Amino acid sequence: MSTQIPNPEPEPVDQSDEDSPATGEQTDEAEQESEPRPERDPQVEDTNRRRGADDTYHLKVFRYDPDVEAKQEPRFDDYHVPFEKGMTVLDALIFSRDEYDSSLTFRHSCRQAICGSDAMFVNGKQRLCCKTQLGDLEEPVRVEPLPHAEVVKDLIVDMQHFYDQMEAVEPYFQTDDLPDEELAEQRQTRDNRESIKMSTRCIWCGACMSSCNIAAGDNEYLGPAAINKAYRFAMDEREGSDMKQRRLEIIEQENGVWRCQTQFSCTEVCPKDIPLTEHIQELKREAVKSNLKFW
Repeated sequence: MSTQIPNPEPEPVDQSDEDSPATGEQTDEAEQESEPRPERDPQVEDTNRRRGADDTYHLKVFRYDPDVEAKQEPRFDDYHVPFEKGMTVLDALIFSRDEYDSSLTFRHSCRQAICGSDAMFVNGKQRLCCKTQLGDLEEPVRVEPLPHAEVVKDLIVDMQHFYDQMEAVEPYFQTDDLPDEELAEQRQTRDNRESIKMSTRCIWCGACMSSCNIAAGDNEYLGPAAINKAYRFAMDEREGSDMKQRRLEIIEQENGVWRCQTQFSCTEVCPKDIPLTEHIQELKREAVKSNLKFW
């Protein structure tokens, strides 16, 4: 459903001023006598513009349903949702679904940027909808499913390939060096914890994978999320040198770290601000060092 807002009719332009030869002189004198105008605040202008549009925000939402013959052709539907301060893109989508079209389909869960289920392509960039403020975006807000993934319906994409790549790096703690006592703590130094802290923030949203041009053209490439997960465990001192070597052997294969071209697109779109490209480069250095032999 779309509630269109009529545009005001343009006011007629008075051509009489252009015919008067003295107009330019009078204008110049007035400009010299008047004080300089204060700079306009873009945020205030943006707020005033929305107030003039009856407090609504314009969304253009991608629609596609392969199970309904009339909806098999991809299209964009327009929704005008009431705007409130603090409203997120996810809030706007939920309102559109509940009030306008109950068939609108998308994933969401925690609404706190933890579950990673509502990553979408918003105004040309991968974003978490629950974290993206509607008021920070230009209208119309264009909402699409993540690129480089098969669309299941509307804004939902098939994440199975992403999960397969994550599983390929064995994303779980493994060690043979267990404490002697049964209930003893597996200790980790503070410095080591700090060095891997950022890598543990991954929420498996798939935004980085969607932004990666290499992953788009090579389904065998592990991708930044999986390599970051490998980094999280390979650099954890509690796993030991043997397990670290095993992990390096996984990520230094043909479709591992060496396929990364350091474009930083994954780092730019990560909603948890993980330095993904930096972690990939560090694993490259570790892989090179592990293969150096001095004898």
